Amino acid sequence: MRVVRTIADLRALLRPLREEGKRIGFVPTMGFLHEGHGALIRQSAARCDATVVSIFVNPTQFGPAEDMANYPRDLERDQNLCLEADASVLFLPEVSEIYPTGFQTHVEPGRLAEPLCGRFRPGHFRGVATVVAKLFNMVQPDLAFFGQKDFQQTVVIRRMARDLNLPVDVVVVPTIREADGLALSSRNTYLDEDARRRALCLSEGLLAAKAAFDAGERSAVKLLEIARSPLAGVDSVQYLELVDVQNLEPIQGPVDRTAALCVAAYVGSTRLIDNVVLAPSALDASLNMSLSPQSA
Repeated sequence: MRVVRTIADLRALLRPLREEGKRIGFVPTMGFLHEGHGALIRQSAARCDATVVSIFVNPTQFGPAEDMANYPRDLERDQNLCLEADASVLFLPEVSEIYPTGFQTHVEPGRLAEPLCGRFRPGHFRGVATVVAKLFNMVQPDLAFFGQKDFQQTVVIRRMARDLNLPVDVVVVPTIREADGLALSSRNTYLDEDARRRALCLSEGLLAAKAAFDAGERSAVKLLEIARSPLAGVDSVQYLELVDVQNLEPIQGPVDRTAALCVAAYVGSTRLIDNVVLAPSALDASLNMSLSPQSA
């Protein structure tokens, strides 16, 4: 695995691979990697000739009251995980490499950035869309891999790729969970033993609602009730919504199209998000987990 820190070195390394017609995969991350990231890297390695992993804690997606300064970091562990998952290139840029002096051009993601997390994190998806667009331009991947846990992010990114005619297929990989159901997240490291136990109510509600859906329940009201029932264990709920996977608009009647049941809540001072996809058929689920700019 090669480690590079500049855009020039990255492009020089990838240019001959591209000229040889090699397929390049890309996994953008903010580091403190876990098995969820490992799943993305392994899928890229299985589908591509070379896999680039970036680690960059992006300052433009953090709000003034958020935790960028305390965001967990462990570069040695990250490098070992990338090696084990068969990454080819690790890109470790400095902030000045991504945002040079005088930087002032941003990607505005539009209305898909407004609901769900967008209501509580103004400017967050502007920062995400901007840095991902820049990274796509630097790496120029054929496929880019993202986790379903950050569901709204995947919707924003695949729409950006389509709207800006970026020649990259956005592949969304299902959420990786602990044995007890908790979605893997770098933020889980903030949870003490009590908070870790109480955090399980997020996945308990979502998975119970998915089980009801798979058993034939189609009422949005009832599915939301099932998901909400265990949430007394958290300190506060920011949102629990059932939305269309394409446009993020709330579904209020019967669920007759592929939907995402999404939640954000605080357990102690830690904000956690999770979701499940409710698809009327397995075919619908697979189509919504891998969308290219042409088919989104």
